[in-house]
Amino acid sequence: MRDETIGDFLSRLADRIPAPGGGAVAALHAAQAAALLGMVARYSTGEKYAEHAQAVERIIAETGELTSAALRLAEEDAAAFTAVADAYKLPKDTDEAKASRSAAIGQALVGAARPPAEVVAVAQRAVELAEELLPVGNRNVITDIAAATEAARAAATTARVNIEINAGGIKDEQARAGLVAQAARVDDIAARAERVTAAIREEIGK
Repeated sequence: MRDETIGDFLSRLADRIPAPGGGAVAALHAAQAAALLGMVARYSTGEKYAEHAQAVERIIAETGELTSAALRLAEEDAAAFTAVADAYKLPKDTDEAKASRSAAIGQALVGAARPPAEVVAVAQRAVELAEELLPVGNRNVITDIAAATEAARAAATTARVNIEINAGGIKDEQARAGLVAQAARVDDIAARAERVTAAIREEIGK
């Protein structure tokens, strides 16, 4: 996925195939958020920003790691969703086959919920870095911090839907509880992203 053109990816996204789908889109939102923050940080280096050089360099490094992690999650989500589709195709002509199929579906659903759960964590960290970068970043590219937080918010809210649809079919109480807890963090992430965007809109509107 990371090596194909944007046009090819969008063609596959629009096609009548199980994956890529919303989960991959959520992860790519997160990747774009991190990459944008990395760009702002790189524009916030040099003598003028010397006071915050250490923090900016750390943000540059971390946003690179987050971008790579999000791309990996996009690929893992596509693979996990395919595994769910394959599990549902298993035979169910005997009681033993039904039990085996049910177990396979449950396992596949847990696997499918894991990438979006991790996307939520990436999105949360992106918003945290945006909050940190906002007061010290280059004001000429401040709107890109807002764009990054909005992308992170989209990543988190989209990932939440994918967590919830998979969690509904998971019978493992412990696994489901962990996923529900991760999804519950999204409202706070979205609210924090909104505050960053609102602060930037207020600044550029002066």
